[in-house]
Amino acid sequence: MSHPPRTDRERRDRERRALWRSPLRGPWLTSVFGLVLLFGIPVLFVTGLLSYAAYNPDLSPVNDKTPDKGLLGFYLFSWPTDPSWLYRVTQGVHVTLGVVLVPVLLAKLWSVIPKLFAWPPVRSLGHALERLSLLLLVGGGLFEFATGVLNVQLDYIFPGSFYPLHFYGAWIFMAALVVHVALRLPLMVRTLRSRELRAELRTRTSDTRPEPPDETGLVSQRPAAPTMSRRGALAMVGTGSFALLVVTAGQSIGGPLRTSALLAPHGREPGRGPNGFQINKTVVAVGIRARDIGPDWRLVVRGAAGHETVLTRERLLRLEHHGAALPIACVEGWSTADQRWEGVRLADLAALVGHADRPPRVLVESVQRHGSFRSVVLSEHQVRDPRSLLALRVNGADLSPDHGYPARVIVPGAPGVHNTKWVGRLTFGRTA
Repeated sequence: MSHPPRTDRERRDRERRALWRSPLRGPWLTSVFGLVLLFGIPVLFVTGLLSYAAYNPDLSPVNDKTPDKGLLGFYLFSWPTDPSWLYRVTQGVHVTLGVVLVPVLLAKLWSVIPKLFAWPPVRSLGHALERLSLLLLVGGGLFEFATGVLNVQLDYIFPGSFYPLHFYGAWIFMAALVVHVALRLPLMVRTLRSRELRAELRTRTSDTRPEPPDETGLVSQRPAAPTMSRRGALAMVGTGSFALLVVTAGQSIGGPLRTSALLAPHGREPGRGPNGFQINKTVVAVGIRARDIGPDWRLVVRGAAGHETVLTRERLLRLEHHGAALPIACVEGWSTADQRWEGVRLADLAALVGHADRPPRVLVESVQRHGSFRSVVLSEHQVRDPRSLLALRVNGADLSPDHGYPARVIVPGAPGVHNTKWVGRLTFGRTA
């Protein structure tokens, strides 16, 4: 039984809460959505950190998109080349799970709306800290999911670079989540135990009743008649997540499921044939001119003690060639199945300029005229992997211009942007 308000402030607070009349809102339903996010968001965070590590930012400022990260880069390690599909899996999980959790996040926010508008907003120092963590949690969550979805669609409409925005936003969001969980986990556990999920899933709309009022303030004081059961609400959110899984996962899995990836970026399919697999950047988009990749194109290879050689494509074709079956996987979550690449090993090119025994890291530079990732530094073990190639052909045919003709780098396990296209210079032993 509720008590009448004793002050005008309490009366106004009750009037505000009375605006939210859904009989479904309550700590139990909120806790169910929170439990799903409690398992899903840490997976997103870890796979996101792995994606950042895959860029090898400690190798060189060229690779580092967040140079002011400070202690936040404590975990960085040299990204491996084995297994070759590692980045494809970790980034595919990151993007697919992030999209799948969107309905759960929105449902969680809907369930706690009364708390977001509680008045007064601050009642004590402890309450102020809780409200601040909630503000950072809600704002950070919306920011991370929004920027992630926009990045998947290649819609860079946010101010600044995606990489530092998403990276620092993730740390702020996770810090707020840790504080929120520390404050609310005991209550969530008690609340989840107060009702049986199986019983709720058997309850029809006509039998749905509001949860008992408690200190959370989520239960409506004047609930409306139910138009949906909690079973229906959970089913609706679950169906939404499953639908997003169906239209998203194909871009990472590839093969026949690629056609089901309705949320994957479109307009970048280069047709069929040997070069008929996904691309992000076309020659037109990055300002590649015909003469940049025409008969006058040259590859400059530099190495130890000022050694330098200049190679035409014809000379590259006369060098010893090797093959490797490798995928391409991008930060946007899409990936290809293994493509059969043919070309010259990076280690063999290093040997041409004085690095026959232990090839060092290499600075790879493209003739690309503008845009990001025109250059990248690859580590020693990436260069030394026998599958790391300066590729000239793919699937038995010459590279198409959009896939990097006349030559591109392909490295096992590396993010797609590190498989530099339209390569014009290789400098072994240099990091910037």
